[in-house]
Order: sequence, then structure tokens, then C-alpha cells
Amino acid sequence: MKKPLWQPGAERIERSNLVGFMQLVNDRFGTDFSEYHQLYDWSVENLEEFWALMWDYGDIKASEHYQEVLVNAEDMFNSRWFEGARLNFAENLLRYRDNKPAIIFAGENQKTQTITYRELYREVARFSRAL
Repeated sequence: MKKPLWQPGAERIERSNLVGFMQLVNDRFGTDFSEYHQLYDWSVENLEEFWALMWDYGDIKASEHYQEVLVNAEDMFNSRWFEGARLNFAENLLRYRDNKPAIIFAGENQKTQTITYRELYREVARFSRAL
């Protein structure tokens, strides 16, 4: 395996969303995960529990909460996620106004472009006014 170009420091890792989510999984389900691959294996073996917790961790705003996380799981093409939920994607995406990245685009030409939540909100507001 090649040596990584960069690795985050211990403090940054501890403050990461991944570690925070892993700790929530450990607390909620009595697991003792300390590494990504452990969380990954659990997530694919426990789809409904994982995605229900991800809904909570992501603080998804919905006018109607889901009744079932996953319907028809055995048929990938006809499965349905978060059955019964009603939500507004714009409400969830535009609730932040900070300078954290909202969208990161990485092109095939190796060029990237980032737009912050603040910039996204301003662009949506500008477009809305134009309409």
C-alpha cells in the first residue's frame, strides 16, 4: 500500500463527525467500535438501525417522520427508504449560513470547486428573487 499524502492529527480525528457518530453507535447499541471498518461492517449488516441513527445524527427536519426506514430491502431496485417521511430538501440544505463547505465538486480534470453554506444560501436567495 502506498503511503498517504496526508493524515489528520489525533485532535482533529477526535473532533471528526465520523468519531462522533461512531461514539453514538457505541452508546446506542452497546458496541465498542474504534475503527472505521468496524462501523462499516456493522452499517451494512444493520441497514435500518444505521440509517435511522444517521437520520437522527444528521438532524433531518421533516414535517412528517418516517414510519419505516426501509421497505422491500431484498429488492434493491424497488426498495423504498424512509417510508412516510415528508421533508423539504431546501429547508435541510439551507438551514446553515456559515463558511463550512456545503458542496465540494471534484472534476475529472483534478480541479475542485467549493461553495460554502453562506454562499449557497446567497445564490439560492438571488435566484429566488430573479424568479
